Amino acid sequence: MTVVAGGAGMRGAYLDNAPLAPGDVVHLVGPSSPSTPEDVERAVGYLEGYGLKVRVAPHILARHDETEFLAGTDDQRRDDLVDAWTDPEAAAVICVRGGDGAMRLLDGIDWAAMGAAALRRDGRPKLFTGSSDATALHEALRFHLGVPSLFCPMVGNDVFRDSSLIREDVGRWLLEPWGGRRIVGPVAQTMVPGRAHGIFRGGNLSRVVGALGAPEAGVSGAPEILFLEDIGENVSHLDGFMVQLVRSGRLDGVAGIVLGSWTDCGDPGPIRTMMADHLSGLGIPVLWEQGFGHDPDALSIPLNVPGVLDVDEGSVELRVDDAGAPGGIGGI
Repeated sequence: MTVVAGGAGMRGAYLDNAPLAPGDVVHLVGPSSPSTPEDVERAVGYLEGYGLKVRVAPHILARHDETEFLAGTDDQRRDDLVDAWTDPEAAAVICVRGGDGAMRLLDGIDWAAMGAAALRRDGRPKLFTGSSDATALHEALRFHLGVPSLFCPMVGNDVFRDSSLIREDVGRWLLEPWGGRRIVGPVAQTMVPGRAHGIFRGGNLSRVVGALGAPEAGVSGAPEILFLEDIGENVSHLDGFMVQLVRSGRLDGVAGIVLGSWTDCGDPGPIRTMMADHLSGLGIPVLWEQGFGHDPDALSIPLNVPGVLDVDEGSVELRVDDAGAPGGIGGI
């Protein structure tokens, strides 16, 4: 594991200072499934609309000759990702879309080189953004580099085009400080009451489960608030994923759980019942239907930052905050 100098203190990097500012250079990459020229053109336009200078990865429109769900070969996608991150002028690396394939890149990445390039010239960490399949990259960047990142709707996807709420929300996360930011979905409900403080971690449930056994998937030793969502999985598949999380010990040491959207997963009633069956006896707070993930108006979630989950039958509170952590951010 290669952790950038500064250790756990990196988690507070964006609490008082915005990750990006107009004029910053950001790289647009495609580490997963193929994009169309229209997707990329639209994505560049949105980022330029935030005042950012966009550099597009050389292979962003590539398509694998034999495996149609991949945007080019593993080497092409990996080289684009590493070259973008190690660009001395880069302030952020932004995924154009998700799909499948990001996990295939991890073992070939030179994490020492990535760590050496993880800080901008002003000493702040570079930002990585993406969701869904990009969960694998969020977990790897957290484990190997210790940097915060943003799990957010991706600029090349239709939801970014269709939802002004998403465009405004992502813009605020990019261009405003994160400290004290409240993140509560419009239909969020208490599943299990309680209060927890910990590091925000997680993302797409199937990708979290798919990484079990890999170094990046291990329990960090710090209290965690684990975020989980998914798309296109029926309730029996989701149940199998949760059984794996419990049996593997992945939920040991988790201080709280936030469940997001379950788009195209069927009737939410049986999903909620199944989740409660697995989670209600853990003695930790659980929030249901937070609204992040693949929701048409999905909220963004910062990862590897400290936060608070405080839920009861009458109120819900979820925010980025290091108050209450033992010893502050570095003591979590």
